Amino acid sequence: MKIVAILFSAIVIALVIWVWRMVNWVWLRPRKLEKCFRKQGMNGHPYRTLYGDTKEMAEMTKEAKFKPIKLTDDILPRIFPFYHHTFNKYGNHCFAWIGPEPRIFVMKPELIKEIVTNNTIFKKPKPAPLVQLLVSGISSYEDDKWAKHRKILNTAFYAEKLKCMLPAMHTSCEDMINKWEILLSENKSCELDVHPYFEDFTSDVISRTAFGSSYAEGTRIFHLQKELAELTRQAFQSVYIPGWRYLPTRTNRRMKAIDNELRDILRKIVSKRERAMVGEASDQEDLLGILLKSNLKEIQERGSKFGMTTDEVIEECKVFYFAGQESSSNLLVWTMVLLSVHQTWQARAREEVQQVFQNNKPDFEGLSRLKIVTMILNEVLRLYPPAPYFVRKVYKETKLGNMSIPPEVILVIPTIFVHHNPELWGEDVKEFKPERFAEGIATATKNRLCFLPFSWGPRICIGNNFAMLETKIALAMILQRFAFELSPSYAHAPTYVVTLRPQCGAHLILQKL
Repeated sequence: MKIVAILFSAIVIALVIWVWRMVNWVWLRPRKLEKCFRKQGMNGHPYRTLYGDTKEMAEMTKEAKFKPIKLTDDILPRIFPFYHHTFNKYGNHCFAWIGPEPRIFVMKPELIKEIVTNNTIFKKPKPAPLVQLLVSGISSYEDDKWAKHRKILNTAFYAEKLKCMLPAMHTSCEDMINKWEILLSENKSCELDVHPYFEDFTSDVISRTAFGSSYAEGTRIFHLQKELAELTRQAFQSVYIPGWRYLPTRTNRRMKAIDNELRDILRKIVSKRERAMVGEASDQEDLLGILLKSNLKEIQERGSKFGMTTDEVIEECKVFYFAGQESSSNLLVWTMVLLSVHQTWQARAREEVQQVFQNNKPDFEGLSRLKIVTMILNEVLRLYPPAPYFVRKVYKETKLGNMSIPPEVILVIPTIFVHHNPELWGEDVKEFKPERFAEGIATATKNRLCFLPFSWGPRICIGNNFAMLETKIALAMILQRFAFELSPSYAHAPTYVVTLRPQCGAHLILQKL
């Protein structure tokens, strides 16, 4: 009887503790934080138990996806309708609720700079477990582990290493262009949705430059990650409930099945390369080869704790594939769309490419001299940044400007809203005007941190130079051979699915030069 009484008491105590934690998480803490925010002059919707703003956010996003817009329309109400509504109602100094968790929006350049430069204080929040299945690796690490991975990975993105990857990029682009020329072999022009071609192209590039293989071998990885990205988007819009990931829901089972298959494919690729490193094929200069050699050097010189495990290498391979494919393909899509509308800029870009390269393949030195093309790409990145927002988290009470941020609160830097802010860019902020960048980024931004398509500071995207190089090569080779304009069937429908992409594709009319 005594043992039963003790067990019963322990169960009651555990239950009471659990109930208290749930009440605190769902009700007491959110109310306390809301009071704290409002005292500091921040505004936002009143907290709604458990769901916060997620129901309204999901409904507004679903409604927006059914309505294509005009090219001259503001894209913000379509991409982030709830955030746009919140800023209009409460101003830029506001907050929103993702379930019981508040998010404070930071729009001022001086505060953004303080956040992105102090990565020991303002850290990336640990992603929800199911979200980690899509991308983990260096993008989710902090402190010593992040520094270790960044050091090992940096060697793969030095300029001389990127220069060696040009032939693979040329080959991938030639394959895409050859397909277009076949379609144009009987007609002077044809309609084409270029979006899937750019997805194939960037997947082929990352397959060749990261793993030394072609898109045909990497296609399964691409399709699995594309499906996982959509499931992850759905997870972003749901309230995170502790323990939910363990329930055998249809979505959870599918996400875990995809992750298992991805890991199996990548483990075989990594194991094969590790075996080859002791043989004749050890000099392969792709991203994976460079990563493994850099990792081995760290282990040999400093010990195993300074290197990556096989599982960590696999996570970095997932980052290579997803980030390397998504950012570049979407940047190419929006560039082609905007140059289709703005024919004068298309002509100016083509003239510059012809002056620098004539009909030759673009080379590394020539690409750095493409001033007009660079201006165009910067303006596209301003209007359609690949990652429209990013987040940071504080783990102790922290001062930010005049604000006091409580522990465990997430800060949102809504990049696309900063890029579209007329107070920072002028009343013509919605217009496509590459001439903004004629004198460089510093002059365009008036030395304020309001242009950050690849983030900024110590945690700036490690692959940003890779993405820009790949995009310049593709755009230059396309401009050498084709003219293009929007098709009458084009529907302007930018949407957010982890990155900013065209929901209805990008239907253009191609004409062979």
